[in-house]
Amino acid sequence: MKINSKPNLNSKNMLTQIINGRILTPQGWLKDGSVILRDNKILEVTNSDLAIIGADIIDVKGMTVVPGGIEMHVHGGGGRDFQEGTEDAFRTAVAAHAKFGTTSMFPTLSSSTVPMLEAAIETCDKLMKEPDSPILGLHLEGHYLNRAKAGAQMPEWIKNPDPNEYIPLVEKSSCIARWDAAPELPGALQFGKYCASKGILPSIAHTCAEYTDVVAAFNAGYTHVTHFYNAMPGFHNKREYKYEGTVESVYLIDDMTIECVADGIHVPPTILRMAYKIKGVERMALITDALAVAAIEGDASAFDPRVVVEDGVCKLSDRSALAGSIATTDRLIRVAVNEAEIPLEDAVRMCSETPAHIMNCYHRKGSLSRGKDADIMVLDGDLNVRCVWQMGKIVENTLF
Repeated sequence: MKINSKPNLNSKNMLTQIINGRILTPQGWLKDGSVILRDNKILEVTNSDLAIIGADIIDVKGMTVVPGGIEMHVHGGGGRDFQEGTEDAFRTAVAAHAKFGTTSMFPTLSSSTVPMLEAAIETCDKLMKEPDSPILGLHLEGHYLNRAKAGAQMPEWIKNPDPNEYIPLVEKSSCIARWDAAPELPGALQFGKYCASKGILPSIAHTCAEYTDVVAAFNAGYTHVTHFYNAMPGFHNKREYKYEGTVESVYLIDDMTIECVADGIHVPPTILRMAYKIKGVERMALITDALAVAAIEGDASAFDPRVVVEDGVCKLSDRSALAGSIATTDRLIRVAVNEAEIPLEDAVRMCSETPAHIMNCYHRKGSLSRGKDADIMVLDGDLNVRCVWQMGKIVENTLF
């Protein structure tokens, strides 16, 4: 990447102009145009790359300029887990993923105790109030899950939805954006309706739900499905009879959105492509479901002592289930394009635009459009991240 003038990373009221790139806009690809930034916003996306006098000019030499990734399901990174609940853990994990193209995220907690939830909520509430915060809200994956599909969740912390527990947590927090549950559990439909009434996205997760359960859940507000294909049944037999699983039931509900762990392991590339062909780019998001060992240099042990890192993925030590990924946003794009044969523009949209729609932040995130937050990544020909802007500032060590 050639820099025509040394960018001023911290100045205010200044212009940055990204030129000579292949730019993905909501209308499609724009060649030889430019993206103009002012402070933390996109001032304009134009088909002219004539240099603006006084602007910092960054020539990306024909590389690809796309929206920054929005990670709606991520447990940690850089050696830290959001379940720790501390500011340091949150900041470290967020910064680690930023270098790989994640410019916004919804930190995710696995099944936890109430004190652990309270600590994470307090930290998230505080960090979200900071200027230009990349943290958009908290995602609670549990603990109202089906023990039969617990996977790597702590089984002793799993229980049925309890309004005496979840209502106080929601009432004293402004940061909970999404809360997952198994809809077949007693009280789960009431829980979903309550969450939806508070602007919190209820999502189906770790479930044995069949068609009638999924339809009831959708009508109660569960419009999304957590790590689709993982921790849920597909087509199966009960004695001599065949039954649809959660997977087929979700496919039958057109307006239900899904997310897939696109590390090439949690969901095989052929199945990832099938999900894309059935649900389409507007109803399918790509996620990392990354643990603390993601986005870290060198060898690292998992945050959870029950977990081992092997074959490029996190597993329970007894190899009974996958436990999460070590993926980053750039890997999701490479797997989708190179292994699942999904067009680059759609792979990028499923990491940015679609999560923004699902999580109700598309008015400011998810596309390269005038007036939106200046969250941008530049990809080279091999789809590696070469530069990242997060709220108009270049992420440290990403400008090459």
